[in-house]
Amino acid sequence: METSQEHLPVSEATFLILLSLAQESRHGYAIMKDVEALSQGRVSLSTGTLYGALSRLLDQRWIERVEDELPEQSSRTRKRYRLSEQGRHVLQAESQRLEQLAAMARLRLAENLS
Repeated sequence: METSQEHLPVSEATFLILLSLAQESRHGYAIMKDVEALSQGRVSLSTGTLYGALSRLLDQRWIERVEDELPEQSSRTRKRYRLSEQGRHVLQAESQRLEQLAAMARLRLAENLS
């Protein structure tokens, strides 16, 4: 059985997409806007980049697609995405990895001040 650690590190864009889906399912445009907000405008995903990443994350089973019925006058469905259990494990593992790196950096920087 594979572990979440085997998939680390993940790119910043992937991390932000997973983080965007951590609390609720979202459709593509909402993910794009949330990623931009989470990164304070540093990461702005194009539609092509986002949907390429979503396709890869679906293939890896880190996210799942859920269909959202549109209003009665439409026969279409809108695709929403949610974090899978495996995706949640990867997100937690990457968060812990980043926390450890930040802690090491703080220690090293503090050593240089003394």
